[in-house]
Amino acid sequence: MAEANPLSPANANLRSDHEAATLQSQAELKRKKRIKVGIYVTVFVVVQIIVGTVIALTVMRVKTPRLRLGEIKVQNITAVPATPSFDVNFTTQIRVKNTNWGPYKFDASNVTFEYEGETLAQLGIPKGKAGMLSTKKYDISVSLNSKGLKNSNLGSDLNTGVLSLTSTARLTGKVELMMVMKKKKAIGMYCRLEFNLSTKQIQFMKCDWM
Repeated sequence: MAEANPLSPANANLRSDHEAATLQSQAELKRKKRIKVGIYVTVFVVVQIIVGTVIALTVMRVKTPRLRLGEIKVQNITAVPATPSFDVNFTTQIRVKNTNWGPYKFDASNVTFEYEGETLAQLGIPKGKAGMLSTKKYDISVSLNSKGLKNSNLGSDLNTGVLSLTSTARLTGKVELMMVMKKKKAIGMYCRLEFNLSTKQIQFMKCDWM
């Protein structure tokens, strides 16, 4: 029986070249796969950093809530410069605006109405909560008069046809974020009010935050 001839050197070289090319192709595929995985991981990390930064700058940033009076609806105004005396009745709202991504819980307080630094009335603001991105509103009825005032300029002020008053309030409370973070926030307001004694309407109101 004739013996099988061993592979010739040429055939052996071809086989070696083919195996080498295969190994090189597999190595290249693995390298590309590693690069692709690395890109995915990098993109994921960058996205997480961006998301975390956005959350830190928006959601987790505690902003001071705002306190102010709402629209004033006059029910009655009487003023007698000769006496001098006045009586004013109106309705309005106490508004606590919360722009945080969590509730603002505040303690009970008061809103004060004054003429030239003298207190005319104090009304209670009950303990409450302004929810996330919302405004808590309290309807109030206000009755103010000049009884007990000591200001000697009241007569001349009423003769101008305008009654100027101020209103102040202050709340203390905490903003709660993600149910784990709480930060104390005190808010206040200073409102200037001008009532026209001829039209018997509010002609000017401006509230500043404190």
